[in-house]
Amino acid sequence: MILAGDIGGTNSRLALCAPEPARPRIVHLEHFRNAGEPGFATIAARFLANARLALGEVRVERACFALAGPVEGRRVKLTNLPWDVDADGLARELAIPDVRLVNDFVAAASGLEALGPTDLCTLQAGEPIADAPRVAVGAGTGLGVAYLVRESGGYRVIGGEGGHMGFAPTDDEQDRLWQFLHAGSRRVIAEEVVSGPGLERIHAFVRAQAGAPPTDATSAEISAAALAGDALANHALDLFVSCFGAVAGDHALAVLARGGVFIAGGVAPKILPWLEDGRFVAAFNAKGAHRRLAERMPVHVVTAEKLGLLGAALLAARPPAG
Repeated sequence: MILAGDIGGTNSRLALCAPEPARPRIVHLEHFRNAGEPGFATIAARFLANARLALGEVRVERACFALAGPVEGRRVKLTNLPWDVDADGLARELAIPDVRLVNDFVAAASGLEALGPTDLCTLQAGEPIADAPRVAVGAGTGLGVAYLVRESGGYRVIGGEGGHMGFAPTDDEQDRLWQFLHAGSRRVIAEEVVSGPGLERIHAFVRAQAGAPPTDATSAEISAAALAGDALANHALDLFVSCFGAVAGDHALAVLARGGVFIAGGVAPKILPWLEDGRFVAAFNAKGAHRRLAERMPVHVVTAEKLGLLGAALLAARPPAG
């Protein structure tokens, strides 16, 4: 068996899988809330205990955990959790010979190869070029970004912390949003705008601009209010989508992503009607002299659940390098 995990700022998703040629088959899956847990090892040990109760004794040969933070050697310090995860320590504690750690969006990008047409919603067909670079970008608790470049044998995934690039306003309202956020932070990054918590900040800004009292509504509650016709929530979601499109277009332009731009993460499927209404694509393509170039880039929303988990399973199924 192989063990795959997708560990974000809010939830951990773990799956025990049987390796199969095209796509690992999940035989046991659980979701855990991270809040209040002392660290990831506790969650992983609980998952394996539950899996053995359900399935009987199983032997795990390899594991890959995708974590929302930069990988440094065999360790990851999560960006939005006070956890420091060590691959060698996990291997000892869980009795798994081969444990690998990857950035969460490296795993998400790696999972793209196993998706089919029904796993995607196309926002812009573009004019795709086979083997051209791709970009995966997605909002959840944070903002993840990964690039994919073609090499012998498939795509090489290049991870990083693209969500921490500076936020660049594109109109007067976004400029006011930047000033609103800058008042509490000396540097405004894209993740502070394009993420679940970012939507909450935008909502706070919109309410302040309208003279409405502050609220502690979560991103899910804001989206639900927008669907129910709340004018300020709808305005906040419109502004969020425009910012999201602009940020995705910037990353696409950086590598000339004619192979496709894939909008992943937990937020996108929940606000699909707003992504499909043209606002996202308009902001994506608003690149001045390079508008026509942006219009040629295919843009898809990944609607498949568990993309990061699937990518981690695919990575775990690969034999160790060397």
